[in-house]
Formats: sequence, C-alpha cells, structure tokens
Amino acid sequence: METNSYTNLSDLANEELLGISPTTSALPRVIRKRGIISNFDGYSRTDGDSDTTSYGVRERKILVANMLPLQARRDPHTGKWCFSQDEDSILLQLKAGFPSDTEILYVGSLKVEIDAIEQEEVATKLLEDFNCVPTFIPHDLQKKFYLGFCKQQLWPIFHYMLPMCPDHGDRFDRSLWQAYVSVNKKFADKVMEVISPEDDYVWIHDYHLMVLPTFLRKHFNRVKLGFFLHSPFPSSEIYRTLPVRDEILRGFLNCDLVGFHTFDYAHHFLSCCSRMFGLDYESRRGYIGLDYFGRTVYIKILPVGVHMGRLESVLNLPATSTKLKEIREKFKGKKVILGVDDMDIFKGISLKFLALEQLLQQNTQLRRKVVLVQIVNPARGSGKNVQEEKNEMYLTAQRINEVYGSESYKPVILIDRHVPRYEKSAYYAIAECCIVNAVRDGMNLIPYKYVVCRQGTSNMDKEMGIAKDTARTSMLVVSEFIGCSPSLSGALRVNPWDTDAVSDALNLALTICDIEKQVRHEKHYKYVKTHDVAYWARSFVQDLERACQYHYNKQYYGIGLGLGFRVVSLSPSFCKLAINCIVSAYKCTKRRAIFLDYDGTLVPKTSIIKTPSPEVLDVLSALSSDPKNTVFIVSGRGRDSLSKWLAPCEMLSIAAEHGYFIRWNMKDGWDTSSLTADLDWKNVVEPIMKSYMEATDGSTIEYKETALVWHHQDADPDFGSCQAKELLNHLESVLSNEPAIVLRGQQIVEVKPQGVSKGYVTEKVLSTITNSNEPADFIMCIGDDRSDEDMFESILSAVSAPSTTCAIPEIFACTVGCKPSKAKYYLDDVGDVVKILRGLADASCPKVPSPQAHIAFESTFS
Repeated sequence: METNSYTNLSDLANEELLGISPTTSALPRVIRKRGIISNFDGYSRTDGDSDTTSYGVRERKILVANMLPLQARRDPHTGKWCFSQDEDSILLQLKAGFPSDTEILYVGSLKVEIDAIEQEEVATKLLEDFNCVPTFIPHDLQKKFYLGFCKQQLWPIFHYMLPMCPDHGDRFDRSLWQAYVSVNKKFADKVMEVISPEDDYVWIHDYHLMVLPTFLRKHFNRVKLGFFLHSPFPSSEIYRTLPVRDEILRGFLNCDLVGFHTFDYAHHFLSCCSRMFGLDYESRRGYIGLDYFGRTVYIKILPVGVHMGRLESVLNLPATSTKLKEIREKFKGKKVILGVDDMDIFKGISLKFLALEQLLQQNTQLRRKVVLVQIVNPARGSGKNVQEEKNEMYLTAQRINEVYGSESYKPVILIDRHVPRYEKSAYYAIAECCIVNAVRDGMNLIPYKYVVCRQGTSNMDKEMGIAKDTARTSMLVVSEFIGCSPSLSGALRVNPWDTDAVSDALNLALTICDIEKQVRHEKHYKYVKTHDVAYWARSFVQDLERACQYHYNKQYYGIGLGLGFRVVSLSPSFCKLAINCIVSAYKCTKRRAIFLDYDGTLVPKTSIIKTPSPEVLDVLSALSSDPKNTVFIVSGRGRDSLSKWLAPCEMLSIAAEHGYFIRWNMKDGWDTSSLTADLDWKNVVEPIMKSYMEATDGSTIEYKETALVWHHQDADPDFGSCQAKELLNHLESVLSNEPAIVLRGQQIVEVKPQGVSKGYVTEKVLSTITNSNEPADFIMCIGDDRSDEDMFESILSAVSAPSTTCAIPEIFACTVGCKPSKAKYYLDDVGDVVKILRGLADASCPKVPSPQAHIAFESTFS
C-alpha cells in the first residue's frame, strides 16, 4: 500500500509537478580522468559505482552549500554580470585549513537570479575564474525551497519551535517539501557533472541540503561524503514531529562523517537514530561511530572558528581606525554594551532589552553611564513572526529610551541597517561587554569576533596611540543555548528567559575588576586563536579521510526506494545462496550435518505465534528422516518449549539453551553439558536483574534452566540501552570469579554458563560424526543473530584445521538478512530459508512436480 511518502526520486523532483518550466542545458561535464564517458548530456547509469579508472588524479575537495562564496552585480555600462569573491563566506575561509596545492571546487546557488539565456555563459565564467559550479534555481522554486520549507518549517523546528496553532508557526506543507527535494536533486545533478567519485571528497554544508547525500549515494555507492550541520539539531521529541523525519535522517546516515557544533546536538541526533531506526552507537578509540547496514557513520563534534587573518586585516584598515575614533568620542564617559544579531525570532533581542531595562531600574548609578548598541542584521527569512518580533523590539527600545533617556542620552541605540565590516569591528573594539542572548542558536561567532577585535593589532594600536604593552580586557555574556557557549569557559552564561539573571550578569560584567577581565580575555583569545576556521576545516577533512579509508575493501549493495535508499557494506566474497548451487552439492554428498537456528530463521522474530508452521515441520521431518543427514535445531530457547513445538519430527536433533542441553532424537534423553554444573551464580544474578527490571519500565526477565535474560525491547530505547550497558558492567563485576559469562545481544542482556555457546554445539556434533568414521562432507548452518556467528566461526575454523584423513567438506554458512556476517552466504528472510530447505528435502525424497511448478521454483533462485 502506498503512503504519502514519495518512493520515486525522479517523480518527487519532477519540475512539471511544480508548474516550473525546465531550465536550459546543463553545464558541460568537467572531464577529470581518462576513459569513456557515455550519455554525455545526462545520467542513465544505475550501477551505483564508476566503471572507469583514474590515472594520477589529484584529490579534490568539492564543497557544496546553498550559496556560492560570491558577490554578483551587473555592470551598469556593459550590462554584463560581474562577480567577486565574498571574503566573509565561511566556505571561502575554510580553505585555509587545506594544503596549498589542494584543488577546491564550489557548488551552490547565486544570490541573484540569472536569465536562462545567460546561464551557460555565466556558468563557464564562474568555473574558469572562481572554480565555482552554479546551480540555477528558478525563482518560484527557490522561493518555495528557501523561504518556504527551509525558513518556515525546518528553521523553526530545528530551533525547538512547534506549530501548535496556525497563528504561531506554519503547518507542514507537502508542496514545499517537494520543492526542497527538487532543489536537492538539482544540486546532486551539478555535483555528478563534475565529480570523480573514486578520487574526490564531497563536503556538504547545512540544513538546506539534508537529502542531497541520498541522491549522491544512490549514484555513487562509494562516494566520500561528509556533512556538517551549522544549525542546532533538536531533541528527538521535537524532531520526531517532522512528517518527513525518516527521509531526512537517512540523508545524514548516507554520509561517512556527520559534524555538529556541540555534543548536545550530536546526542540528539544519535537519540533519533536509536528511537527511530534502532541503531546503536559506540565510542571507538575516541570516535563515535554508528553501525548502519555494515557501514560506520562517524560523528564529529567540533565548533567552527573564525578566520583570524580576515578579522585582523579589517582591524588594520584606515576606515576602521577612523570609525573607532568617532565612536570613542561619541560614547566618551559611557560604558558600551554591544549586541550584534540577525533579525530573527530566536535571537532574543527583546529579552536583551528587558534585561537592560531591569539593570537601569535596579542600579540608579548606571543611568546615563551605560549604552546598549544593538546592531540588527537584515532578516534572512520572512513571515508574520519576524515582523512581530521586529515591532516588539522597536516598541521595547522606545519605551526604555523614553523612561531612562533624555535628549542627549539614549540607553538603547538601534542600528537597523547594513553595517560594513569595518564599522562592526570598530564597535567590537570599543565595547566593554558583548552580549549574545539567543534563545536557540547553532554556533554564533559574534563572541569570537568580539574577543579578536578587543585584542586588536599592532597597526591599529599605533594608529590609535595605544601602548604596545597595554592589558587587553573583554567581558562576554552568552546564552547557554548557543553553540559557542561550551567553548567560552570564562563567559558569564545565562538563561535568556531569566531577565533577572541576565541583568545581574550585565551588572557583573560592567563592575568586575580589570584584572579579572584581563584573565578572562586571555583565556578566550588563546582558544579562539588556536581553534580558528582553518583548524576546524583541517580536523574535519582528516576525519573524513579516515572514515573513507576502507571504502574499496568491501562491496556495496543499494537497497530501498526513493529517499529510503541506503547501501549495505559487505565482504567481497559475500553473496546470496542459490538453490541450484546448494542442491547440486547436497546430492553429491553422503554424510551431511545441518545446523538451524530457530527464532528469526525458521519462525519470523516479529511473529506473535512462535510455533513452527506445518510446512516447516514437514520439511524438518523429511530432512531428519534421511539417514545421511544429522539435522540440529540450535537455539537459545528452553528444552521444554522446543520439545513441544518440534514433537512431530522424531529424528530431529535439538540443542537447547545454546547447547547446554542436547538431544539426538525424540527417543533419546537429554545430555547435559559437561563444561559446568555450577549454577549457584543465578542466586546472585536474579536480584540484580529484578532491581533493573523494576527501575526500567517495559523490561522483563526470561528465566531459563541454565540462564537468565533481561529484555528491554519494550522499554524506552534510550533509557533501555543505557540501563543495559550499566547492567552489563554491574554483572561483569560481580561475576568475575564465577563460571558464567555476561553477553549483550539485540535488546537483551543474558547470563549463561561459561563455555556454553552455539559454536560449542557445532564442534561437538562434528567431532561425534567424525569419530563414527563417517566425517561430514556437507555442512550447512543457517542463523540470523549474533549468537549464530559463533556457529559460523566454529565451522570455518574446524574445516580450516589441518587434517590428513578427511577431505574438505562443502560448507554453506548462511545468515538471514543481507548484513555483515562471518557467513559467506545470505538469504533475505524466513521464507527463503524454508524454500532452500524444501529444495534439499525434495532432493532427499524426490517428488515429480508439474513442469510449470518446477520452472517457477527454479527461477526463484536462479
């Protein structure tokens, strides 16, 4: 049954559905390696990987962002477009972290709309002059994409704002989502025009392009792909309200490395992966890794920095010194507090004004001596909320100025216009305190810039007549909800909603002694200088290279449709088990050992009914009745349940509770493992498990004769996983001298006798068969979970052991599900397992099916 989620990428990104006329021909592909490139003007290839070989190609970094690091204007005389680099763009600044010979290619949109007839000429010029590949987005589509989905839906929800009612936030609009996907598809097309997939690294920036990784991974399974999110990532309770949450999260997971500014944002992302997809993560030598279909998705936590050289060069400009002198004279005798914010509903500008109002109200000695200069950058979004925030900001400032100001003094000075960088730098340098009061923000580099400008430069000091050895000071009041807050240990951290606390912090910042200001400033400046944008870029790329170093050691299979696409990373020798292959080997052998798991192999794990189907019982009876066969059901379940469920199969062998109890057929009794008979440790384990069960709602204890299992599949995913780790450590410590082992499986913690495992069962059975002078020449083992990996490993190691008397048997170790395994083969599901077993059973007891049935059966696994 189809849902509202789109399953076909091309349909979802179809421009005709949006009512947009198609654009002109694409930018000619940049050929970066020798070989034959077919389908020059388009992409019809669906094999998932490049089939050409690169020869001496230098590694490139392809940086993809919503906007190119360019400024554009029309020449008033020629009418031609003129372009220049935007030195303030972080995309341009981060190249400082790359080696000088690194080739960088930029992919993104322009800030201006280019007519269709000019696009090809502009694209060629930008590629030649700036190494930029423009993505031309039609105006209507761009509006729906950026102002629509990005700013009205993603931006609020990523900043913890839910559309609880139509008056506060825009409800989800699927047409805007369709535009978002369409633009991401256009970006993917541009990247695919220029990429050398075996050589280039692709680094995608920010929330505008969160499904782009899925498009790229679909075309190039081994693409080296990194993503950095510059905005916050909300808690799972907020993020999971997004109707397209799965599609966006899979976009992240199709990357090799995902970067966040803070641990909070990374933790929220990992929590979503756990709750929505059941993914576990672990720290590996200091790196956080997510196992996703055999691939490891690494998580990077590192805040971005500023470009020191750029800031210092602006400080050295004559215009900056001139402006600094002017501002100093204007505010002579007053203490300047500075705020620099975008016009946005999350920046807390009005809350900042209220804190200043309270400061002036409670501290009469500061009146006429304190000035808050608030620079307001132009709004990037639009909408009713932004306008309401702007109106409130002006009304609050007006009220404060009327109450506490005069004709010659205004406590709040609003600068609501474009402010050149040199003028901002002058304000930074003159301000005794900088306040960033956002209620939620991604990183916010304002505090870093303030610290650098307060440090000044030798040229600026000379121009301003400041002594070289003058002590530098600065004070920061920052919201605890912004990304840079954790890295500024000397700042006064505040809750922006607590007006009293913000007012007290401002008072402390203005009245604290100079020595304290100096110490805080030195601490901040040292951090900002050593953790600049070059450090950030260099660290990210190094981790991306490390994450991609084993790409060509495995084979990749693409699975899933549309935005649910992902790749499975497997061993090169891993393949699906074909029925004709195994039946042929089966017929040519005389002594066979067959090992089968129960749950997830013969009975679906999701099934409520755990008894085997009549077809399974019929197949097992047929196989076990063949005198050439020894068929074992090897399960963690208790012997009573297995005996009852498998009673019709009289010659079937059973190994219960991972092999602690073994029975060769219905007539024989149960043999108990000789490895250990001491189960006194259960008296220690049971009360501990009970305490965790009582503390973890939804968890249960399964009692076995020889084992105890704590299940948490019905508990809260995050809390259950946390409790499982704690229980594992707890039990390991108390059982360190006991003959028991503690294992953590899929949503379980199990304690069982030491030495008992499914691998032990296979070793014992194969040894018994060999000692009967009829060694097995056919071994098949099928299972689906971690405990079955012991069987696969045991069989492979037993066969690889040197032997002069036995021929090497045919081995078929097979896992259920296309996933990483020690087995060489896989089957998709329980249905495929039953079909394989039916094929073997028919080979033991031949039947004469109709020709049509035979053809249909063989074609299933051909």
